[in-house]
Amino acid sequence: MGSEAYEISTDPDRLDRDWVHRVISTDTYWAEGRTREDMDHAIAHSLVYGVYGPGGQVAFGRLVTDRTYFAWLSDVFVDRSVRGQGISKLLMNRIVADAEEMGVKRVVLATADAQGLYRQFGFEEIADGYKWMYRVWDARP
Repeated sequence: MGSEAYEISTDPDRLDRDWVHRVISTDTYWAEGRTREDMDHAIAHSLVYGVYGPGGQVAFGRLVTDRTYFAWLSDVFVDRSVRGQGISKLLMNRIVADAEEMGVKRVVLATADAQGLYRQFGFEEIADGYKWMYRVWDARP
């Protein structure tokens, strides 16, 4: 089955939140052990993308954004059972189109293994003269 058999929705009520939590917290290197409460909180404060096929939800991603200047692309995941069918490209086409329509000036992401996918959509390593910094807390207050 090709990617044309799949549909994308940004409706958070349509998400299969059990599936999203299960795959993000158990089948990713970046969010292993994430709690359902934290996943629901993240969904509530993001523009979410679900990809759906005949059997239900097969992919997820989210943008954390002010819809003007900045967006952070996070939690992009395609179910292992449907990888290789162009679903990640279908999802990224929609996300990039939405960010462009919003007029967002900068979209950032972090990946340990999918640089090839993201380069196809114009992403590149940060070399813009800024020294990006971050701070990590052990837990949300």
